[in-house]
Amino acid sequence: MNDIQPMLTEFILPEDFFERILVVESTGYLPELCRLFPSAEIFAVTADNAVPEAPDYRDLPVEWRILEYRDEPLPFPREFFDVIISDLTLEFVTNPQDIAAGFSMFLKQTGVWLTSFRNIRHWSVLKKLMESHYYGVVSRLYAKFEFENLLYSSFYKEVRMRPVVREAPKELLQRLLACGFENIHNDLETEFWLVRAARSMPELSLLKSMYTYDERKKLSWILRRIEYEIEPKTNIEAFWKLYDEMHLFTDYTAAFIHETVVHRESFYRTLINSSPHRREILRDLLRSAIGACMNDVDPIWLNKLLNEELAD
Repeated sequence: MNDIQPMLTEFILPEDFFERILVVESTGYLPELCRLFPSAEIFAVTADNAVPEAPDYRDLPVEWRILEYRDEPLPFPREFFDVIISDLTLEFVTNPQDIAAGFSMFLKQTGVWLTSFRNIRHWSVLKKLMESHYYGVVSRLYAKFEFENLLYSSFYKEVRMRPVVREAPKELLQRLLACGFENIHNDLETEFWLVRAARSMPELSLLKSMYTYDERKKLSWILRRIEYEIEPKTNIEAFWKLYDEMHLFTDYTAAFIHETVVHRESFYRTLINSSPHRREILRDLLRSAIGACMNDVDPIWLNKLLNEELAD
């Protein structure tokens, strides 16, 4: 079977700001990562204790851990890394979901896992099967939908994939199609899939990146108490105090309310009725909420609140 080329850095986005990076076995990425993120703390895990002294790595500012990730827990705090980078991580494991879920625990709420897998539907695998050969007895090969389901079951919220293509001989491809093999998105010629798996949806990642976990936790707790009218006067006062202390702004606050509060209409009514001194901010907050709407229902009652309760 062909080896995958180190291509996962193609999945690093311009807005990615990685402060802590973990590379698991795929040490070929280290020189480029040190160049791309000179201020980052970079850690590497390998089972081969000779690797850190190899000429390509010995002078890099990398903290090494010598262990077998398939058998030993990673020696790091939870929610420690912005990104984990590792090619073909789940190919030679007996417990793929345990490994995938375990990696997610070491990622920050805004973190991502960059990995890859070999496509079991690639023509080269099918050709060997047609010739009565199969070399995947001790390895795990995956189809795209299967790998996606595995990641979603392992606490990742968004999965993006990019194909690495090795074209099939035309005659063989026609034979496979004639046998009934589907070739949606050129799957039969995709040898590997590159994967970017995020712990949070993009819009939530942005929210989580702007304030600390403790600040967001406190804000969420107060919003839910207002929503369910638990000591509303006390909690609305606490909300506005936190709003000022955290230097919140209306676009962020509206998005946070949208993601946190279920009964948003009654929440906003309670907030408006108990905050006569904050009417200008509330107008801006409702306008931000209207702009952030992802459905056709919320703007109706939001506009009604804006025009009736907060009219000049």
